[in-house]
This record gives sequence, C-alpha cells and structure tokens, in this order.
Amino acid sequence: MSFTPEQFGEMSSKLSEVREEISTFIVGQQEAIEFSLFSILADGHALLEGLPGLGKTMLIRTISEVLDLSFSRIQFTPDLMPADITGTSILERSEDGTQRFVFKEGPIFSQMVLADEINRATPKTQSALLEAMGEKTVTVMGETRKMARPFFVLATQNPIEMEGTYPLPEAQMDRFLCKIILPYPTKQEMKEIMLRTTGARSIAVRKVMQQEEICIAQEMVKEIVVADDMIEYAVDLVTSTYEKEETGDMWTKYVQYGSGPRGLQSIIRLAKARAFMAGRFHVSISDIKAVAKPALRHRVLVNYEGEAEGINVDSLIDKLVEETRQGEAL
Repeated sequence: MSFTPEQFGEMSSKLSEVREEISTFIVGQQEAIEFSLFSILADGHALLEGLPGLGKTMLIRTISEVLDLSFSRIQFTPDLMPADITGTSILERSEDGTQRFVFKEGPIFSQMVLADEINRATPKTQSALLEAMGEKTVTVMGETRKMARPFFVLATQNPIEMEGTYPLPEAQMDRFLCKIILPYPTKQEMKEIMLRTTGARSIAVRKVMQQEEICIAQEMVKEIVVADDMIEYAVDLVTSTYEKEETGDMWTKYVQYGSGPRGLQSIIRLAKARAFMAGRFHVSISDIKAVAKPALRHRVLVNYEGEAEGINVDSLIDKLVEETRQGEAL
C-alpha cells in the first residue's frame, strides 16, 4: 500500500465526520446520504429517484458545501439543448476590433452537478451527459476539454411524472454507478423537517473536507483489498441475474434481462467505498450484500408480465442475494 494504516484511519474518521455533518441538516434519508458518498469515493455517478419535495436538491447541495466543492444545478426540460449543458463558443470582439470565438463553459463544468428531473429532457440532451460522465471530458466544436476533479453527477427523476417525459434508455442508466430510492419520511422525520425549515433559526453546515482530500480518499478506496472469494461471490450474484434456468423460476418468468459487467464493477467499487468508510482495509460479504440493490436495481429489467403482476425489482434482488452463497450459486 502507498498509504499507511494511520492515514487510512484518519481519512475514514474524517468521512464519518462528513456524514454526521450532512445529517445535521438533512433529516433522515441515511441510505441516500451514504450511497451518494460511496459514489463520490468510488469516482462514479448516482441516479436518485423520489417524489417531489423529498430533498433531492438540498441533499446534493449540502454535500457540496460540506466537501467544499463547486455546485451547479441543471433543470432538465423538453426544450433544453445540449449546448445549454456543455456550453458553447460565442463570437466576441476584442478592444483592437478583431473578432474571435471564446468558449463559455456550461454548468456541466462544476465539480458536483445536479441533473434535476433528467427524464424530462429529450434523449439528445440526456446524451450530452454521457461523455462527461464516462470520459470526464467534454467535446465542443472538435475541441476536448477536461472536467475538474473530483467530478460527480447526481441525476434525479420523479416516478410519478410519466406524461411529457423521456425515460432513460437502459444503456444510459447503466452508466450510473448506483440507483438510490428516496422513501417517504416517517412521522418523526416529517415533524423534524417542519421544525428545521419553518423556524427562525437557520442551520449552517461547515466545510469538513477539501477537494484535494477527496481525491486522496478516492485513491485510498482503490487500494481496499478484495479477496478472491469475495470476487467470486459478486460474480455469482451478477451472472445469476441472467443465467437462471430452472423451469417456473421467478427470475426466468419475470425478468427480461439482467446485469452486465458494469453491474459487477459497480458492486465491487461501492463495496470498497463502504468498507473504507467503516474503517476496514478489506471488503466483507456484508459489504457486497448491502450494495447489491443500489448497484443492480437499474440494470435488471422486469418484463411486461412481471409489471402486470406487480413484481418489484428490489424484492427479486433480495431473493437472489439469499439464494447466492459465497462462491456458489444455488
């Protein structure tokens, strides 16, 4: 390892402090907070699904403040154009009277980007995010520009808004490291939200980490050890999403297709980030099980028969995790 155990321990403690600081402002939503941080540590991007008003925008804004990163919000609408995201070159006149093209950066050039209601924009505009998310670059008029580091995209979509929306293609959803579901708040959480947002006292979060520290933490996560039997278990888990052959098996009956290699990569990267935040140098079986649903739920497609029967992808993945033993798929 290029980092000492003491450095690992200090960084893990600081990340725990980050999580606690975010929770001082965001009520509940622990899974959303944790997996957003896991995605940042794993140098990936997240897709967040939840009803309006559950705090999706406030969550990512709070994370950017605690991590001291630049933040931008892109409101996706049907008339949004790719240039509105990436930026464009405009003709400017200099003091000596000459004219030249000057590139004006779009909101994608922030370190933390909230792509709000991404399913409202057309596929052409949605695809403007793909190069930035996958290659960490943006190409405009033949010139390629690098993104700032760290770079994180959190895209949101509302499940109830079907009219006038363009659902993300499966190939594009596969680019997201994980899909996070925001549940309704409990009664106690609802009361706490009211107290924090309607009172005279405002809550200010403090900056806990700098961008250089986040980049170091991302390198530390890469060095977390994954044993061969843990890799075998993750492989069995992913391949079981498309290799079920038993007649009458629920998976074969209701699933149109399963996860590809990116699903396996996501499980391992998220498991490493989870182990790191827990202060461990190695991935355990509990890490893989804990990240299975967020890593796979947007990579497994239920067919029409499954939708008609009300089959839930999360319940299928839970069943798969129960049936898959370490190193052996049942």
